[in-house]
Amino acid sequence: MNVDAALDYAERHTLHAFVVQRGGEVVAERYGGGYGAAKPHALYSGTKSFWGVLAVAAEHDGLLALDEPVGATLASWSAGEKAGVRLRDLLQLTSGIGFDGLGSAVPTFDAAEAVALKDPPGATFTYGGIPLQVFGAVLARKLAPRGLSPNAYLHERVLDPLGLRVGAWRTLKDDTQPLPTGAFVVAREWLKLGQLVLDHGAFGTHAIVPEAVLARCFVGSRANPRYGLCWWLSPLDDHPDIAYASGSGGQALYVIPSEDTVVAKFGQSSSWKHDAFLKKLLR
Repeated sequence: MNVDAALDYAERHTLHAFVVQRGGEVVAERYGGGYGAAKPHALYSGTKSFWGVLAVAAEHDGLLALDEPVGATLASWSAGEKAGVRLRDLLQLTSGIGFDGLGSAVPTFDAAEAVALKDPPGATFTYGGIPLQVFGAVLARKLAPRGLSPNAYLHERVLDPLGLRVGAWRTLKDDTQPLPTGAFVVAREWLKLGQLVLDHGAFGTHAIVPEAVLARCFVGSRANPRYGLCWWLSPLDDHPDIAYASGSGGQALYVIPSEDTVVAKFGQSSSWKHDAFLKKLLR
């Protein structure tokens, strides 16, 4: 790996944090733009990465099935074209919901549930946040008997066992916390999620998510073979094992199994290119 070349690329794109962990040890770390090791940074859409892992864990626990129709939980989705939308479609962004401005105005669960479809379910990949809010509406209904919110369940099932501390989480006008965006963490905390993926769902000697279950996050759809369950898949043909989370401004969490490496990167750039960064790191 060429960490220096990757760091140089990051510094030319308004670097806020850059941490490389290889073999379980931090081998490079740099901060800028007023950020340091202890200052949480917005993940923006990088927040989505938590929910793919949580979804497959919830299926393993029997709370839901990825291929169940949304209408099995939300009555308003049990007829018409919406009846064909599965939970998997929401997580893979192939539900037929149109573009929503990349989370600039995240709707509440109720408002997301009322959104109309623009395309037939499964036919088109459309990036946006509303599908995750519909998934949140489903989760909220399923978790109500336990007295848990989706965010509380995420902490109980994944984040707390990992020891992953969230600095803050955005709150909507109805006091719920959104799924597609809103988390603030420090780089070394986000690395823990990447290490969980790198270690096939294990944290130390404890299996948080079974390996075969976690692997479901990293299978693309027909509409977009490069997007799994809230995770992007490799843009490089010579490193097909890469998976990464991505957020506006160049937030990224890269998992590179062939190099036993996880990279967390924060910044503020409209020109950040994941493939360009990875090529420099792996050349």
